[in-house]
Amino acid sequence: MEDYATLSIETHLFFSRIMKEHALFLEAGFPCVNADWIERADWFRREFENLLRETLKISDRRVNCAILKSDELVTEFTIPAENRTEFLSGVSIDSRLSVAAQRLRPGCPQEETRELIQAVRKINERSICLLNGLIGFKENILAEVEKGQLFTANYPLLIKHIIREAKLYRATVQGLVQNKRPTYENIRETEKFWNQIMMEHALFIRGLLDPSEEQLIAAANGFAADYSKLLKLANQQDCRAMDELTRKSLEETLKYRKFKAAGAEGILNCKVASIILPLLADHVLREANHYIRILECKSAY
Repeated sequence: MEDYATLSIETHLFFSRIMKEHALFLEAGFPCVNADWIERADWFRREFENLLRETLKISDRRVNCAILKSDELVTEFTIPAENRTEFLSGVSIDSRLSVAAQRLRPGCPQEETRELIQAVRKINERSICLLNGLIGFKENILAEVEKGQLFTANYPLLIKHIIREAKLYRATVQGLVQNKRPTYENIRETEKFWNQIMMEHALFIRGLLDPSEEQLIAAANGFAADYSKLLKLANQQDCRAMDELTRKSLEETLKYRKFKAAGAEGILNCKVASIILPLLADHVLREANHYIRILECKSAY
């Protein structure tokens, strides 16, 4: 695959950050009595932070301009949200990684050197190993929660949600390692995957808002219902209707991004009553930005 290194780097820049934040949310969600679980979550947080750090070292002038413009790596809220979340949770966050991501410059297609390929291969191998462990850790948490043996402030559905995202990351890296090109069916399933993720974000937001935030709760309910309809349409329609579904998904997600951005700003500035960590609000905004880029790239063809 000619663009093996570039695609790998772009994958890790987005997903390793998402995984380190998953670990942080798990860590912050355990009561202090669960010291062993907290310690394990913190280990994964630090390891994915290291993975992101290693990726950033080889990323300058290696990333597509569309990715840097999409705000899927960092937003205007990311660093303030990291600082506030570190203060609120006591969990260490290295915001220098976000500064480095902001400073990345896009690159033109260029020859992938042997040294670059070796560095990327090492990162890919390490990521798969870490993801196997993180997925198992998340599945163990879910199993213990469902048996009533473990408490966490995170919904069981949220744990299932972050397991699916970790599995997508792993499958993406494995596909790159195996030199697999995306197929139409892969693209169709990717769209369904992210519509499911967007719907669940709305459900989580609704449940984490203070009951007094009636308008925001109603808006979150509306987005959840809209994405539910898109998922039903995807199951009913054949491939000839998928372009129209993509258009509807893009239209909905552009509206949703505005809602999430307003929420991220409101939570950061203490203008929204909720139990949402500022970094979680920024996290779901970046995932919407990522999905919008995917939809816009598909629409361009």
